[in-house]
Amino acid sequence: MSQQALTQVLRQLPVTRDRNVLVGSATADDAGVFRLDARRALVQTVDFFTPIVDDPFQYGEIAAANALSDVFAMGGRPLSALNIVGMPDAKIPANIVATILRGGISKAHEAGCAVLGGHTVRAPEPLYGMAVTGIVDPGKMLTNAKARPGDALILTKPLGTGIVTTAIKRNIASRALARKTIASMSQLNQVGRKIGEARLAHAATDITGFGLLGHLAAMCRASDVSAEIFSDHVPVIAHEVLELIARDCVPGGSRDNLASANKVVDWGHIPPQQRILLTDAQTSGGLLLAVAPRQIKQLLALLERDRTPCVALIGKIVRRRKRLICISQ
Repeated sequence: MSQQALTQVLRQLPVTRDRNVLVGSATADDAGVFRLDARRALVQTVDFFTPIVDDPFQYGEIAAANALSDVFAMGGRPLSALNIVGMPDAKIPANIVATILRGGISKAHEAGCAVLGGHTVRAPEPLYGMAVTGIVDPGKMLTNAKARPGDALILTKPLGTGIVTTAIKRNIASRALARKTIASMSQLNQVGRKIGEARLAHAATDITGFGLLGHLAAMCRASDVSAEIFSDHVPVIAHEVLELIARDCVPGGSRDNLASANKVVDWGHIPPQQRILLTDAQTSGGLLLAVAPRQIKQLLALLERDRTPCVALIGKIVRRRKRLICISQ
């Protein structure tokens, strides 16, 4: 669902009133958090989608990495996962389904997460993902609700996966671009746990279906702040992504994101191609971190040691303004 449509749905639901619910749906965060005691809280999330690449093992890896990312974005450690599978069983051979699941299990094992089983249904097209349970220290968890004016905004993966996966489906992406994009989507955001434990960020979120500006807007609303983005500093997977945008290779989700962003973003003189990139619907994107200036050096060193796909300072948090986000070059 688009961000606007989902907001309309959530407004009709009752508010959860439980003092142990530390993070619910009110702040549009990456996962829910439920306190067990003073030192432990459960982190729970679920994510699944249709195939975005041709190789079934890689599809499983990407879907699992995407689901696990929500726990890392909260500063947590994944404990267990359940597979979610929807398949048109008359069309997809059992060995293909098994290959998808092996891809997911491989990423879960890389994250130190046990896969306990799952559930399957018949569906008109393939669906795969995971429901993941993790654990976090409530005093060290990361949320999207504590960004502060003066914080730097740091991004750990380049943008463009929605554009590239659409190009893969249309068979117009170069092999080099496809390989680079699949490698980025398959890489785990495990550094989020280290950032949380070291208390190196005020706030965090991972960039997925609502795009960079959609998830940043959620952070701004939850934190009662605004943000400035330096568009020239935002990394892109490759220049070919901009060429694909010029060819109108843009997924429907990215178009929905752009429509939502137009209501809260001051675009300045940013050209249309750049606007689409900033709202491109990502799969298994990077972490967006709001970091105090005094902690930037230490955080950058951690990200470089962890070999994140990129380490980009793309903007800053400012006091609340009429427009949530301002874009400049």
